[in-house]
Amino acid sequence: MSLHRLVTHDGAAVDGVLRRLPGSRTVVSLMHPRSDQTHHGVISTLLEAGFSVWTQTSRSPNSDVNLLHELALVDYARGQEFLRVDAGFETVASLGHSSGGALAASYHQQAGLPRPERIAYLPSGRHVPLATTVMPAVDLAIFLAAHPGQGQVLQRYIDPSVAEEADRLSTVPDLDMYSERNGFRPPPEPTRYSAEFLARYRIAQQARVARIDAAAWRMIETSSGATLIITYRTDADPAMVDLSIDPNGRVYGSLFGARPDLSNYGLPGFARILTAEAWLSSWSANVSRAKFSECARGVQAPTLFLEFDADTGCLPHEADQLVMALASTDVTRGHIEGNHYGLDASGQPTGLVMAAEAAAVWLDNQLGGTR
Repeated sequence: MSLHRLVTHDGAAVDGVLRRLPGSRTVVSLMHPRSDQTHHGVISTLLEAGFSVWTQTSRSPNSDVNLLHELALVDYARGQEFLRVDAGFETVASLGHSSGGALAASYHQQAGLPRPERIAYLPSGRHVPLATTVMPAVDLAIFLAAHPGQGQVLQRYIDPSVAEEADRLSTVPDLDMYSERNGFRPPPEPTRYSAEFLARYRIAQQARVARIDAAAWRMIETSSGATLIITYRTDADPAMVDLSIDPNGRVYGSLFGARPDLSNYGLPGFARILTAEAWLSSWSANVSRAKFSECARGVQAPTLFLEFDADTGCLPHEADQLVMALASTDVTRGHIEGNHYGLDASGQPTGLVMAAEAAAVWLDNQLGGTR
């Protein structure tokens, strides 16, 4: 195992860990926009199967505050350049888990474009050096529990009943999914929402995101783009507690815990504290370019799309849409037991092991046994 600090083409530092097997010509590359993948649960199984593994951070590790999707692509590119030029790997397979899926799809898309057609600016208008960045093509794509994108997930999770953004307890009663008048029941009683409520709720979620967009644009226009946006109550997807909505094998609860009616008012949550630039670049469902369905149109490489059967981050109808959006003519789809993090009912990472085993078999088939 070797540790590497890389300097990107615009001068940022990113860190990577290469676990290289002797004689290996193929490497599986993992990156997430903000989460350190150094100890991801698929690594040991992939190594045991005979594949080298590269994990790297972005320039914003473990932080959303100024996470800019377009610059994360510059970071991703530096890692790919290292694998090809410095490490000399012949075959590179990207593996994107969760938000790493949209990031990987976006890299495939941008790397496949002529330099002048690549993203040139952040939504805020700041220049992005992708046209002058070396972006080696990736040979194979693996997506694990990929979701539609950070902004799309947030729009499904955001609480539209917030009456005033500055007041985390302010509530519009008719839009409160945690009110019994609207169909909610405390567990273990079953919650059921009416179609009418759900329609109003989803429209109101879109409206809240649009209001935050407008606030971010005002900050950018007044040169206060570094001013922080605080987004309260982002653990409020009706599908978390009404399991009849787009059903799969998931259990009651959200990505943040078993009681979203409580965690919605607590510290956990998506996009809690961000600059205006970061909101627009990474978390706005309307503005962010980190949308899997759009980036997938540029994924031409043979693709393995693995989904967990109890996922709350990507629901079945969303997974169908993501697979349909892929441009590749060689797509394999697989279902693995586990929640969004690959954990089983007892909390063990058995899903991650099975996913890595499935990926190893698929890689062997793609490579004809040459590793």
